[in-house]
Amino acid sequence: MRRLLLATICAALPCTLLAASPTPEYSIQAIRYASDESDVANMVVGDAHEKVKLAMVIWLIRGGGRNILFDSGYHRDTFLKHFHTSDYIRPDEALRLAGIQPQDITDIVISHAHWDHLGGIDLFPKATVWIQKEEFRYYTGDAWQRGGHHGGIDPEDIQQLVKVNTEGRLRFVDGDDVELFPGIRAYTGGRHTYASQYIRVAGTPTYVLASDNVYLYRNLAEHKASGTFSDADHAANVQNQYRMIQLAGSPDRVVPGHDALQFEKFPTEGRVARIK
Repeated sequence: MRRLLLATICAALPCTLLAASPTPEYSIQAIRYASDESDVANMVVGDAHEKVKLAMVIWLIRGGGRNILFDSGYHRDTFLKHFHTSDYIRPDEALRLAGIQPQDITDIVISHAHWDHLGGIDLFPKATVWIQKEEFRYYTGDAWQRGGHHGGIDPEDIQQLVKVNTEGRLRFVDGDDVELFPGIRAYTGGRHTYASQYIRVAGTPTYVLASDNVYLYRNLAEHKASGTFSDADHAANVQNQYRMIQLAGSPDRVVPGHDALQFEKFPTEGRVARIK
């Protein structure tokens, strides 16, 4: 009966219209779970040696029946002991400040496998985790072989990522310009890590969440690379900064990974900034 009803409706209306799902008007919030300070030259390739205030951030995207985290922060003792930030609270506790419980997160999109972006996936037990297929392949394999590169990668995080896969909660993003959810697409090319990704959230207005493919607003203003997998990737990183601006429609709507200015540019209450 259901098929007969659908066929009757399709006879009167184009079925493509029925199949098309509307794009939600997503909200986006930046949530700061810690603060830090670093030399600008570590953030902006070739820039001056001066200190800059940094924010350790996860981003909460809500809409279409989903609560999506872009990146997951960290909580393991390895980096709590050896990377001394200020004002640290665990990412799942920081999330509660935005009115969301950890078990209500439906999806986590991981920009890249560095410890401060991947390390919190086990704090959100019901979430489906999305990561670039090549990022997963490299950091669960070749990175640990002779000639591989695994700086900034925590072996415990990788073990947890494999566990999520065995539990059936891992989804691979296969390449560039891939739709993850209606109105949210993933892009590659920044090469912050072996196969890092950034996302575009369509809406009124549209934003690009760059994560560490752009560390600071200063990278965009000066057209200088963020940190990359290798020095040879600097040009690709700058090229992708231009692409991000084009995708967002304005440099003001590209949100960098660690710039504390996002908590001044947007309305902020405590640790939570409302981007849109």
